[in-house]
Amino acid sequence: MRHGKKINHLGRKTAHRHSMLANMACSLVEHKRINTTVAKAKALKKFVEPLVTKSKEDTTHNRRLVFAKLRQKEAVAELFRTVAPKVGDRPGGYTRIIKLGNRLGDNADMAMIELVDFNELYNAGKATKKKTTRRSRRGSGSGAEATTAAPAKAEKEAKKEEE
Repeated sequence: MRHGKKINHLGRKTAHRHSMLANMACSLVEHKRINTTVAKAKALKKFVEPLVTKSKEDTTHNRRLVFAKLRQKEAVAELFRTVAPKVGDRPGGYTRIIKLGNRLGDNADMAMIELVDFNELYNAGKATKKKTTRRSRRGSGSGAEATTAAPAKAEKEAKKEEE
């Protein structure tokens, strides 16, 4: 029974698996797409997506957290410089897995994993959308509240003066 066993061990010990995923993640960040087996691609997706999310906010702490996982300075710099600005407005789902068929040697299921925003074929028809900011009704004292509060205040004062 597989109760509670969410991670695919990929037939490797823990240290070997972590090193392999770190190397594959660095290759993915550097080349924007890599070919691998389907099982490794799915494991890599779970490994890379939180790192891309951390890279959206460029702080020293986030850089250190990402470096602890990737262990390559150039890959961390590439992730924070080029990948993060391009995926800044995306709320998740930074990678795409495309199945390629079976490998000739051992008939293993092969797949291509790529960073979604770096594929020009899929993004050709879409226009770049300007990033919008959301405004809260309970924001600070500036903005819409100040303009709507002034007439209401004036009306209350006028009623008091009439009485």
